[in-house]
Amino acid sequence: MKKIIVNIFIIILIFNIYLFTVIEQNVEKNIPEIKVYSNIAKEAIVQNNENQYPKEEIENIYNGYEVCAKLEIPAISLETNILSEYSEEALKISPTKFWGVDANEIGNFCIVGHNFINDNMFHDLKKLQIGDNLFIIDNEIGKVEYEIFEIYKVLPEDVSPLDAVTTNEREVTLITCTSDSKERIIIKAKEKITEESKCI
Repeated sequence: MKKIIVNIFIIILIFNIYLFTVIEQNVEKNIPEIKVYSNIAKEAIVQNNENQYPKEEIENIYNGYEVCAKLEIPAISLETNILSEYSEEALKISPTKFWGVDANEIGNFCIVGHNFINDNMFHDLKKLQIGDNLFIIDNEIGKVEYEIFEIYKVLPEDVSPLDAVTTNEREVTLITCTSDSKERIIIKAKEKITEESKCI
C-alpha cells in the first residue's frame, strides 16, 4: 500500500514539474510579443494625443513660480497661468493647482484662485454659465477644451468638490471665494468630446 502511495506521489510530482516547465517556456516565448504589443499601445496613445490636441507652448515660469498649465475662458475674457504649487504667496500672483491630477490628465484637476479684480484672477467666475467652454493648455498633452456642466456654492470646510464627478474622463474644478468670503464658488467642467475628436 505504501509503495502505491509513493508511486502516485512521484507521478503527480513529475507531472507538476512537466506542467511548470511547459508553462514557463510558453511565457518566455510570449514575453517579447507582449512587450511589442505594449509598445505599440503606448505609441498609439501618444500618437492619438498628438493628433487630437493642438499644441501651444506655455511659459514655464511666471513671476518666479513654476507654471503647470494655462487657463483660457473666452466667455469672461480670462487668460491666466496656473502655478504648479499651492501656497498663500503663490495665490497672490496667479491661480494655482490645488488638488488632483496634473493638467489634462484623466481625473479631477482642481484649480483655486482669489476673487481679486485683477486681469488674471477669478473675480468674474460668477458670470459663467453651464455650457460655457474653457481651455486648459499644457506642454505635454496640448490644448484641451472643456464644457461647464455644474455650478454651485459650498461652505469653506466642504471638500467634496475635490472629488471627481466623472469616471475615466478629464475633469476641471475651478474654486474661488464669494465676494463676502463666506462660501466657495465651484465650477465643474469636463472634456468636450466633439465628433472630430471621436474620429481620431
